[in-house]
Amino acid sequence: MKLLFLGTGTSTGVPQIACGCDVCQSNDTKDARLRSSALLTVDGKQLLFDCGPDFREQALRHRLSSTDAILLTHEHYDHVSGLDEVRPMRQADVYAEERVLDVLKRDMPYIFCANPYPGAPDIRLHEVADFSKPFWVKGVEVMPVRMLHYRLPVLGYRVGNMAYLTDFSEIDETECAKLQGLEVLVVDALRQQFHHAHLMLSQALELVEKLKPRRAYFMHISHDMGLHEEVQKTLPENVFLAYDGLTVEI
Repeated sequence: MKLLFLGTGTSTGVPQIACGCDVCQSNDTKDARLRSSALLTVDGKQLLFDCGPDFREQALRHRLSSTDAILLTHEHYDHVSGLDEVRPMRQADVYAEERVLDVLKRDMPYIFCANPYPGAPDIRLHEVADFSKPFWVKGVEVMPVRMLHYRLPVLGYRVGNMAYLTDFSEIDETECAKLQGLEVLVVDALRQQFHHAHLMLSQALELVEKLKPRRAYFMHISHDMGLHEEVQKTLPENVFLAYDGLTVEI
C-alpha cells in the first residue's frame, strides 16, 4: 500500500488569510498546508479520503486522473466541497454514513435530483450503515471507525494495517479495539493548545502511546501548531508531522 498526503491543513489552510505569524510567513514548503485529504493506493485501487475545496489543485499537482472511490469522514465543507471537481473523472463512487449523504443531496441538488443538471458530476452514493464490521470497496476491505468531532459523529477508516482518523476529539474503547496492530496510524493533531473538537498535540501523542502503531503521522494541522521543523524535533522517533506531498509506503 501507498498513502499520499494531498493536504494536511485544517479548515482555513496554512497560510491562513490575513495572518502574519511565523508559520504563515514561512518559506519552508512543509509549512504550507492545503485542506486535509489523502489518497491510498492498495491492490491497484485508489481510495480518496475526503474531497475538500483544494481538491482541484491537489489533483493537478499530483496528476490524478481517476479515483476508484471517495470515503468521506463527515459533512463539513473542508471535507466535501470538492466533489464537484470530479467531473473530468467521469464517475465517482462516494461512501459515507446516511446523514452525510443526506447533506450532499441537500447542498448539491443539481447533482442528486431526479434530473441532474447536464454536465454535473456522475456521483454514485453508497451508505456505510453498519459500523461494527468491514465493508468492501472495489474488492478492498474497509473497517469504519466511529469517533466524535465534539458532538458530531464522524467516521475514520482502517484499510489493512493503516488507519486514517481525522477531525475528532473522542474515541471509545470499542473503536480503539479496531486499531490494534497498525503499521501506520494517521491521526488528527490540530495544535498544541486545547481545542473542543480536535485532538491537540499532547492528546494525539497519548493516543499513539495507547495504540502503539509502528509509525504515526499527524495531520489536520493549523498554523498554531508552530513551525514544522521545530515541532518535528520534539516528537518521538516514530511520530511525524505529515506534510503536503508526503508519500508513505505501508
